[in-house]
Amino acid sequence: MHSLLLALLTAAAPTSASASAAPGRWATAVSSLVKVRPGDTLPPRTRVSLHAARGECEGFQLATTAPARQVRPGPLSLQGPAGKRLQGALYREAFLTVASPSGPDGATGAWPDPLIPEVDAYAHEPRNAFPAEASARTPVVVYAELCVPLSATPGEYSGALTLSAKDRSDARFEVSLRVDPFALPATSSLPNSFGLSLYSVSRGHHLAPASPQAHALLGRYATALLAHRVTPYGLSFDPPPTATHDGRLALDFSAYDRAFGPFFDGTALPDGARFTSAGLIPNPKLKTEKDQVAYERAWRDHFSQKGWPAALFYYAKDEPAERDFPRVLAEGQRLHQAGGVSVLVTSAYEPTLTPATDVYCPVLNCFFPEGGAATCKRPLSSADLRQRIPSWAHVWWYQSCLSHGCNGAQPARPLTPHEARAFHGWASYMVDASGPKNRAMGPLAFLNGIDGELYFDTVSAFNTQDPWKSVWAFGGNGDGTFFYPGDPARIGGKTPIPIESLRLKTLRDGLEDYEYLALAKKLGLSALAQASVRALVPSGNQIAEDPAAWARVRDELARQIAASWARKYPAAPSVHR
Repeated sequence: MHSLLLALLTAAAPTSASASAAPGRWATAVSSLVKVRPGDTLPPRTRVSLHAARGECEGFQLATTAPARQVRPGPLSLQGPAGKRLQGALYREAFLTVASPSGPDGATGAWPDPLIPEVDAYAHEPRNAFPAEASARTPVVVYAELCVPLSATPGEYSGALTLSAKDRSDARFEVSLRVDPFALPATSSLPNSFGLSLYSVSRGHHLAPASPQAHALLGRYATALLAHRVTPYGLSFDPPPTATHDGRLALDFSAYDRAFGPFFDGTALPDGARFTSAGLIPNPKLKTEKDQVAYERAWRDHFSQKGWPAALFYYAKDEPAERDFPRVLAEGQRLHQAGGVSVLVTSAYEPTLTPATDVYCPVLNCFFPEGGAATCKRPLSSADLRQRIPSWAHVWWYQSCLSHGCNGAQPARPLTPHEARAFHGWASYMVDASGPKNRAMGPLAFLNGIDGELYFDTVSAFNTQDPWKSVWAFGGNGDGTFFYPGDPARIGGKTPIPIESLRLKTLRDGLEDYEYLALAKKLGLSALAQASVRALVPSGNQIAEDPAAWARVRDELARQIAASWARKYPAAPSVHR
């Protein structure tokens, strides 16, 4: 099986945006894993060849390679079996100026990240994405996305996407999409929890947190995350109101249920996607341990009565120091008394904290002893960690500034040679990290048997700066920020919306990779799944950078899954749950 993957990596197979183009063309097709920057030399391509499962989204890019005025893409519509059609969504990639690099792998200059939609997915309003001006210094880059419904008919879909410009003849790109017979689950098989705060969203959009507009906007941000297989935690941060009746504590979940119930019961999106986890919101007004235990039991009971399968957890103190251990142990003991709420601790393995911990969540670096020893005081592989913790416990991980260096000052000071070695090569969500590094966490989680992923925030920069100018934090560009505030004054339309980032799309693609691997394992293709990951991300700081290699390995994996699926489900395809 390994020899098969090596052959795939070296074969001259078509990539996700392939084929030669006639000389003199003014635009080209580009893989979604390439971050197109001003001044890049891009090979000429006029044909895009993609594949996707039912329930999966795939993207590609078109980039100008010469000046052009009033560039505008035509509609993206593919025709498939029996006249079925797939409609695509189009975005213009905006550029962010990076003043300080994110560690040794980053670079200054203009980087693509905000995706301004032609028509947004929330209020369905036209936005000011196109027409756009392409100069000799700054290209126009179109991100095109095709999302395949679970109900789609498998087979070959084809069509064209045309770029027009006032001073150029039309550039036409042939687009084909193979829809495979197997399906991905709407809800992520890898539980995750990424921070999202009403107060940050409100500040970024200059709204009062208590206003109906702010709460509606928070719902749009939560919808955006769920559509990308991500579950938010925090949200309003408002604990359910409490009252005492006949000496018993009662909670009023009505406001919580109205706001977030659809995300837990699968009615927020047409495909039935659900949140995979839920962070218990503490109530600091409760003074006695008895009331706190009753409060936590009420959360457990409410989720059980609602039939919500999301994992309910309590996020203990973040990265606790030794002086915090007594508090974490006491909280863990209390939560265990309540029952049904897992205690999550973000720490390298600490034997002292084992009695308090249900979900062990070290930073990414701690799972790779060879590469992470310089940045983690007690690195253990996931297999070694599991030997030290109870069999029922879960193992999550999180990414932090240790992927690039926690060099918070700006301009950043130069890294020492030791720091440059320690912070080189890691999977990273930074703007100036490569597409493969942005995508790696999903495949890495499968390879290392990780049960879930935590990330501290998705709108952090909204609190401190204008994200359209900078998302610098903790030594990196984009640490804790996956969105940009989409206010009508900037993007057009009437309704404020979240502006998704190129990194959010790539994060989603990595979670879809995880679904492919999990499905392959379920179908008896474990050896192929393991070999596929090792060919691309053998370690947390060893990431294959060639987009064509990712495309070839993924295409072979899809073909093998499709063949096994056809043998297992010969009558009709069904959704993998």
